[in-house]
Amino acid sequence: MKKIAHLTSVHPPFDTRIFLKECKTLKTAGYEVVLIVTHDGNEVIDGVRICALAKPKHRRERMVKTVWQVLKIALNEEADIYHFHDPELIPIGLILKLEGKRVVYDVHEDVPQDIFLKTWITPILRKPVAWLVESLENFAAKRFDGIVAATPSIHDRFLKLNRHTVNVNNYPILSELYLPDIDWSQKECAVCYVGGIFDIRGIFEMVEAIGQTDAKLLLAGQFSPIDLREQAVAMPGWNNVEELGQLNRRKVAQTLARAMAGLVLFHPDPNHLNSQPNKMFEYMSAGIPVIASNFPLWKQIIEGHQCGICIDPMNPTAIGEAIQWIVEHPDEAKRLGENGRRTVEEKYNWEKESVSLLKLYEFEQSA
Repeated sequence: MKKIAHLTSVHPPFDTRIFLKECKTLKTAGYEVVLIVTHDGNEVIDGVRICALAKPKHRRERMVKTVWQVLKIALNEEADIYHFHDPELIPIGLILKLEGKRVVYDVHEDVPQDIFLKTWITPILRKPVAWLVESLENFAAKRFDGIVAATPSIHDRFLKLNRHTVNVNNYPILSELYLPDIDWSQKECAVCYVGGIFDIRGIFEMVEAIGQTDAKLLLAGQFSPIDLREQAVAMPGWNNVEELGQLNRRKVAQTLARAMAGLVLFHPDPNHLNSQPNKMFEYMSAGIPVIASNFPLWKQIIEGHQCGICIDPMNPTAIGEAIQWIVEHPDEAKRLGENGRRTVEEKYNWEKESVSLLKLYEFEQSA
């Protein structure tokens, strides 16, 4: 039985992609799986052994002390394959390679583009920092044993650098968020948003739009930065918001079951245009329509499968009209939701994506 060590200094211990999907899939396939992650203590969950890192007090401590703690624990584990998930761990991946280890880099996002959205980096420095990060990624990618890309666009970029690049999309687990016995007629006059709450993900447009409707917004997630919440609460539309805070996966499923549609209204930032937000497919998997930004890729998925409505994410009036149409046409909304669920069952699900991940590991074992 091969030992696989997953490494992250950034993500929480039960991250959906890392723990629920990849680690548990590998464990089910017969691997010994270790997850090195910030946590309260060492424990075994669902057969995955968690090696706890001390929780850093701030970002600087995480990027220095925590990162080197990852390396120390990783070397002690003597795993057959090391699979890391954060760009700040690229130097650790390179050191592991120098030690003769097999290393896989899991690229969750287009990091150079994402740097332009980092408010904690001084604007004048973002372009040179993005260039440095891209150069480091390109250098390292050629030396790693495999690259796991979370989207087709990321896959295309890294395939030019490393032929052992596979696309493993972050699609939902079929059974996780779907409650098949829900009576659509019992749904609330509500739409939902589940995920990190940022201005560039449309929080202000959503709050303004919901205030123009007869519906309420079920808002689940954490504001970042926290003072964003004060601005949202001050808006008139906040009277139509039910704030749910951070939810576990069971409560996420219950929230989706309450709603008549899910919102994913990211701003048209370059890093968003070719992204594939997990929440979009989770809404589909739960059998509810998606009201989404009208990016070409998203329109291809949503309108192409007739499972929602795509609109200008910067136009609260258009968003409000889409929400109002959904709540006034429950039969049609149900049909859109059923189309989305069927599409996930046929195409956009983790069960299919996990095959690519396992094939990469099979190759690494035989190499």
